[in-house]
Amino acid sequence: MDVSDKADPNPYTLRPADGSPADALRDVEVELSERWPENKLEPSLDRIEALMDILGQPQRSFPSIHITGTNGKTSTARMIEQLFSAFELRTGRYTSPHVESVTERISLDGAPITPERFVEVYRDIEPYVRMVDERQPVAMSFFEVLTGMAYAAFADAPVDVAVVEVGMGGSWDATNVIDAGVAVITPIGLDHTDKLGETTGEIAVEKSGIIKSDAIAVVAQQQLDAAQVILRRAVEVDATVAREGMEFGVVRRELAIGGQLVTLRGIGGEEYEDVFLPLHGEHQAQNAALALAAVEAFFGVGGARGGQLDADKVRQGFSGVSSPGRLEVVRRSPTILLDAAHNPHGARAAVAAIGESFGFTRLVGVIGTSGDKDVAGLLEAFEPLLAEVVITQNSTHRAMDVDALAALAVEVFGEDRVQVEPRLDDAIAAAVTLAEEEGDLGGAGVLVTGSVITVGEARLLLGRK
Repeated sequence: MDVSDKADPNPYTLRPADGSPADALRDVEVELSERWPENKLEPSLDRIEALMDILGQPQRSFPSIHITGTNGKTSTARMIEQLFSAFELRTGRYTSPHVESVTERISLDGAPITPERFVEVYRDIEPYVRMVDERQPVAMSFFEVLTGMAYAAFADAPVDVAVVEVGMGGSWDATNVIDAGVAVITPIGLDHTDKLGETTGEIAVEKSGIIKSDAIAVVAQQQLDAAQVILRRAVEVDATVAREGMEFGVVRRELAIGGQLVTLRGIGGEEYEDVFLPLHGEHQAQNAALALAAVEAFFGVGGARGGQLDADKVRQGFSGVSSPGRLEVVRRSPTILLDAAHNPHGARAAVAAIGESFGFTRLVGVIGTSGDKDVAGLLEAFEPLLAEVVITQNSTHRAMDVDALAALAVEVFGEDRVQVEPRLDDAIAAAVTLAEEEGDLGGAGVLVTGSVITVGEARLLLGRK
């Protein structure tokens, strides 16, 4: 526990939420920003458990699916949400980080809650948050408060099922006060190694902490050390395990206009054919298999019980999936792609998907990263794909200094392939100019990547909603 910069346990002042909804939302965002940020941790569930106690345990009022892993969590959560919607269940979805607006983190029925509702939920629980602050040695963090807001909003709605993505890790993540009947673990790679561990096995120890007693764990293909840890945890808590490539998986896939056509095998061995998935890349097909298996597990079909879900509803659910900022095309002539890859594992998946689904003859990267990532590994993963890169930075305090990032980029790409534009709008414009030098705009493109925050700011600049 880092107590060297512990603040006054009650440093927050109540501000009136006057003015427009946008003004009120900004007031709340300012108050939340004064709390410990998401990348600063004090490993304890004491604060969030105290808040849940005061609020009457709202997280116990709905069943849930809990999702962890290194990459693919948000896309998988969105797929699960769409499948439940096809089966006419009311959903709550909690994901992070957001792409454009903080309200995206808490969704009801597939849409972010309104700014007005976000402010209302915050003001409703704020007095109780302050009570927790006063009683704990460390005040509640930004993420802990948002988690409390999500569970309160879901209970109030009420939702039939909540789809909850961890913020970081699993065991000590604030979301882990739920008792989810289904735990989903997407592929585990090396990320947040300073906080979670230096090997995939060590990281899996934290992430497998979301598997609860008698639950069903739906597990993506993993590195051997991670798989062993996850299976050990399942045995310890008497959970059932469904493994990609064993109990379920992708049977086949082929490219289609705007996405791919897949056949998925459920956990009962039954196949769902001709499922259109409007997302690119083998990794998204694998996310779809995870999502389907999770929903099957929730409904209790497949496995020893046999059976399968209504295939037409499954097709309906997947056809409506979107995942903003994940190989998202936002402009044409030249094509501008946004992808939120922020670690080497995600970058390699993006490179493979772009090579498969897009016929670029020249692709220029716009890269702005956070300073606490394996930036060199990310750049090395993108190097074979990108003709040139424009180095930039987003507007947050977590952004890597543009000069430091440029120095790393020069080491990987060579000086003649690197341009520096500190402002993101200038960087995008410069990349478009470089792409247009190809002459044939049909084969030219721009990829904006390196951080969810960079992608979100680019999305706003490019007018995507």
